[in-house]
Amino acid sequence: MAKVIIYTTNSCPYCVMAKTLLNARHVAFEEIRIDLDESKRDEMMKLSNRRTVPQIFINDQSIGGYDDLAALAKSGKLDNLLKP
Repeated sequence: MAKVIIYTTNSCPYCVMAKTLLNARHVAFEEIRIDLDESKRDEMMKLSNRRTVPQIFINDQSIGGYDDLAALAKSGKLDNLLKP
């Protein structure tokens, strides 16, 4: 199974949508809440060069945010990224 990490905040509707999309596909993921730990926000920004959440990584590759994840799912490319 692919390693999926999603950086989120509690009040982000796009974070909820990204987690819902992943859950619907039965994809296990690690959630890192940047609103609970400022160092995790810095870590996310260093890894993705972005400030917004969610930021999603599959096998240490930056995928982007929810819109990027949804586009990958719609195109069928997400399944290939999730293969072990």
